[in-house]
Amino acid sequence: MTTLNLGQLATFRLVVQRGSFSAAADMLGLSQPAVSLQIRQLEQFLQARLIERTGRGIKATAAGLALLTHGERIEQAVDETIRTVAAFSHEVNGTITIGMGATACIHLLPPLLQQLRQDHPLLRVGVTTGNTLEIVRAIEENRLDLGLVTLPAAGSALAIAPVLEEEFVFIAAEDQRELFTTLSAPELQARPFIAFGTGSSTRAVIDAWFLASGVEVEPVMQSGSIEAIKRMVRVGLGYSIIPRMAVECAEDRQGLCVRSLTPVLQRQLAIVMRQDKVLSKGISEIIRLLQTAK
Repeated sequence: MTTLNLGQLATFRLVVQRGSFSAAADMLGLSQPAVSLQIRQLEQFLQARLIERTGRGIKATAAGLALLTHGERIEQAVDETIRTVAAFSHEVNGTITIGMGATACIHLLPPLLQQLRQDHPLLRVGVTTGNTLEIVRAIEENRLDLGLVTLPAAGSALAIAPVLEEEFVFIAAEDQRELFTTLSAPELQARPFIAFGTGSSTRAVIDAWFLASGVEVEPVMQSGSIEAIKRMVRVGLGYSIIPRMAVECAEDRQGLCVRSLTPVLQRQLAIVMRQDKVLSKGISEIIRLLQTAK
């Protein structure tokens, strides 16, 4: 035996409490030789005599009494450990780290976090923003538990599950509504375009929409902040194309004309995780909420 056997500790405690091997054996439903063997193996492991015989039966030696004292502490620690671990089976708790783009973080995530806090107050969620490549790399390196990214996404040993299709929409200042008729790529080409920064997955989706119509555009301004883009559009500096979630609420589209493009432009969002990631209840609950998000 190379480790302390908790079962043998329990048997030793019962033998001392009952004052005999046979009484302990009856309580455990074992034979007396089996109980004696457990005590002998425990003594061999500890290299100490734990029980001695007296005229009235048996009693613990000094070493045995010390073991009983420590044994109670060990039992308490084991019980506490079991209760703590069992809590993870019954309650959604712990800490989950998730990565996503800034737009989804601002407009999609808050109601989900509010729901999580209401339903699972013991669950803590850490959020990191970044582009698809940054989030995928963090997941591969196990710095994040899961991510919500724009497809396409690829990486070694990743599980990728599409969860949401979202429309991109045209926005312009409300007082410029009449300047735009058919919102096709050729028509928009000549207008001042305020774009997301080059290199982002959002920008790639928009550029691909223009290129599908044989059109290339040169933005008059670029920004990595969707809120900055909306502010510049509101004051009439140009139009932009942004995810619909950024103007879903009335206050978010105040002062803006919001319309669908021709043809309609959509992107697909996917949940990304390592294939070997243990699917805890916390992670499962976040995935469920993301799958039902609108």
